[in-house]
Amino acid sequence: MLSEIIDPIASLLALGGPVVSVIAGLSVIALALVLVKAGEFFYCGIGTPRKARSAVELWQSGRPGDARNCLAAPKGAAERAVAQTIGLLEARTPKQDIEERIGVMAAGDLHHFSKGVRALEAIAQVAPLIGLFGTVLGMIEAFQALQSAGSNVDPSALAGGIWVALMTTAAGLGVAMPVSLVVTWLEGRLEAERVAIETLTSSLLMQQFAVTGEEPRAYPEQSLAYAR
Repeated sequence: MLSEIIDPIASLLALGGPVVSVIAGLSVIALALVLVKAGEFFYCGIGTPRKARSAVELWQSGRPGDARNCLAAPKGAAERAVAQTIGLLEARTPKQDIEERIGVMAAGDLHHFSKGVRALEAIAQVAPLIGLFGTVLGMIEAFQALQSAGSNVDPSALAGGIWVALMTTAAGLGVAMPVSLVVTWLEGRLEAERVAIETLTSSLLMQQFAVTGEEPRAYPEQSLAYAR
């Protein structure tokens, strides 16, 4: 049963040559990264900070103990930011210090969760180019064979060489398209997490410092820009 799956794959790799083998290797790396990042995002709730929102609601309703318990073991960037904000508010830390410390921590967390996404983006961009490169090499070989044959041209052999050459482009596109969709999804989750950090922590600060009449200050762009 296993040989029925492995044999066709091995024959395609042998037929496509080193270019298809390289694309196959990239597909294995991409699959591993997708599984790791998807598992990490689901486990940490990246882009869906339900616990962080619940903690903010508990804090704003006058239940600080329940808010702390809700985030007793924060996993995602938004959960860590809200838990840190609550702790700093209870310690009566000045507003400016809270904003700076949360901004630095959030930038580091988002940068951590973005690791691997750039590699997937690179694979999505490079795989079609490698496939096109293989097609160009295959077409060169096919037309060299055509020139060498002279008047004794075998159309079936020429067609076989051309479809083998085009197979590398198809393999590259077959890897790039699904990886591009996954990268878009991962980046969307990261952006949603970043927005959740800003909105949830700002709502905590707004309520806490409303009596002073002080306007909440947005996070410095330089703190979060590289993590987007």
